[in-house]
Amino acid sequence: MGKSILITGGARSGKSRFAESLATQEGRSVLYVATSIPFDEEMKKRILKHQQSRPTDWKTYEGYRHIGNYLKNMETSYDVILIDCITIMITNLLFDFIDPFFDMDKLTMEQIQKVEEKIQKEIQLLLEEIEKISSTVIMVTNELGSGIVPESKLGRVFRDIAGRVNQQIAQKVDKVYLTVCGIPMQIK
Repeated sequence: MGKSILITGGARSGKSRFAESLATQEGRSVLYVATSIPFDEEMKKRILKHQQSRPTDWKTYEGYRHIGNYLKNMETSYDVILIDCITIMITNLLFDFIDPFFDMDKLTMEQIQKVEEKIQKEIQLLLEEIEKISSTVIMVTNELGSGIVPESKLGRVFRDIAGRVNQQIAQKVDKVYLTVCGIPMQIK
C-alpha cells in the first residue's frame, strides 16, 4: 500500500502547485488525473495553463467518473497518482445525477440525499482502490466551508456535499495539508 495525501485550501491558495511539487519529489513516473470538463473558453484556458505547468513526461488521464475502476485496471503502475481536483469531480457527478436544467430550488431533501449517497459511493470506491495500490496518491480539493453561505440552494447543497466528501477522504488518507497564501501546513 502506498501513501495517500489530501491537499485542501481556498481558491488560488497554491494547492495544485504544492501537489505537483510533492508529486515530483515522490517519484519519477506520475499519472495526472484531470477531472475537469472544458465546457467553455475560460475553462479551456485554465486547463491549458495547468497542462503547460506540468512536466511533459507525466501521463494524463482525463475523467471524473469511475476513477477507482480506472486505477484498478491500469496497465502501468506509477510512483505517484495526482488527482486534481475532487471538488470538480463532485461538481461533474452532481450534474450527472441532477438535470442541470431542473429548478434546483425544487430539490427535496430526499433527492439531495440520494445524489449525495451516489457521490459518496463513487468516492468510497476510489478510496478502496487507493488502499490496494502501491503508488503514492495525492488528491487536491477545495475548502468551501470557510466562506459566505451561498445564496442559491444548489450552492448550499454543493458546499455541504463537498464538505462531507472532504471529511470522508480526510479520515482515510495518511496526511492532510491545508494551503493558505501558498504555504502548505500539515494538519494530519
